[in-house]
Amino acid sequence: MKKKHPLIFIVDDVPENIQIAMSHLKELGCEFAYATSGQQALERIVATRPQLILMDVMMPGMSGFETVELLNQNVTTRSIPVIFLTARAESEDVVQGFKLGGVDYIIKPFKGVELRSRVRNHLELHAYRRDLEQLVEERTQETELLKDVIIEAMGEMAEYRDPETGSHIHRTREYVFLLADTLAGNGYFGDILTPEYIVLLRKSAPLHDIGKVAIRDSILLKPGKLTPEEFEEMKAHALFGEEVIANLEQMAGQPTSFLNCAKEIAGSHHEKYDGSGYPRGLVGENIPLAGRIMAVADVYDALISKRVYKNAMPHAEAMDIMIAGRGNHFDPILIEAFLQVEPRFHDIALKNLD
Repeated sequence: MKKKHPLIFIVDDVPENIQIAMSHLKELGCEFAYATSGQQALERIVATRPQLILMDVMMPGMSGFETVELLNQNVTTRSIPVIFLTARAESEDVVQGFKLGGVDYIIKPFKGVELRSRVRNHLELHAYRRDLEQLVEERTQETELLKDVIIEAMGEMAEYRDPETGSHIHRTREYVFLLADTLAGNGYFGDILTPEYIVLLRKSAPLHDIGKVAIRDSILLKPGKLTPEEFEEMKAHALFGEEVIANLEQMAGQPTSFLNCAKEIAGSHHEKYDGSGYPRGLVGENIPLAGRIMAVADVYDALISKRVYKNAMPHAEAMDIMIAGRGNHFDPILIEAFLQVEPRFHDIALKNLD
C-alpha cells in the first residue's frame, strides 16, 4: 500500500506568503492545502484533517488566535499541531500562541532552512505520537478482551459445578444491562448509572455466583429441599464470592471500579429490600444498587430455568412472583423498570436457552 504523504495546511490572508512557505517546504515531500481567512480555514481543516497547521495571526475578521480557539473546541481538530507563522513578535503574542496550544512560534521573516527543520521535527513528533496512541489503543483493546475472557471463565467456573445452569451467566448479564439502561433512560440513579458504570455492571455480572466454588457438591447439586444447616452453608456463597474478589483487589495492589462493582454484586445480590435477605440483612437503599439490579435478574432467571431441585416455570407465572416481590424482595423502582421491558427479558431468555 502506497504511503500517504503528510498534509500541511497553511492559513494566511496574503496568497504570496502561502506560496513562499510552500516553496520552502516542497522538498519535504508533503502535500498542501490552504485558506486565506479564519472562517475558510475552519471549514477546510475539518474536511482535510491535516497533520500540521501553519497559522498566521494578523488576518482581517477572524485572527489566527481566534481561529485556533475554535479549532480547539472541535474534537476532530483539537489534536492537530499548530505552528504560528507570523510577524507578531511581541512577547505577549508568543505567550498567547503557546497558551492556545501552539507547538511552535516562528516569526516572519524566517529562513527556509529554519522553517523546514521545525516543520520536519513537528511532523515526525506528530507521527510518533499518533503511532504511540494507536499502539496504546491496540494494547488496551487486547487487555480488555483478555479481562473479559477471564471474567467469563471465572463466572462459568461456578456454573460448571451445576450442569443445569447452562447459559445463566449469559442471560443474567444481558438482563442486568437492559435493566440498568432502562433505569438510566427513565432518569433514576443518574449519579450512579453513568454509561461507563452500566458497562461495568454488564462485565461484572458473570461473577455474581463465583462464591459457589466453595460450596460442597452434596449441597449444590442436592435434588431435594436443603436442611436448615445446608441452607446456611449455601448462603455463605455470597460472602465467599465477596472474599474472592476482595483478594483479587489485594493482588491488584489497589481498588478498581470494576472489582468494586463485582464485589458488590457478589456480596449483595441475595439481599432483599425489606431486610429479610442474606448475608447481612441490609434494608432498602443500604443494599448497593448493583446488588439490587442483580437480584431482579438472578431471581427472574432462576424462576424460568430448570434446576436439579425444580422444573422451569412459565414466563407468565414467573412474572406474577416478580410483581408480588415488589417492595419486599425487590426495589419497587427496579420492578417498575423491569415491567417496562419485560418482553425483552423474555426474548433474552429464549435466545439463550440452556
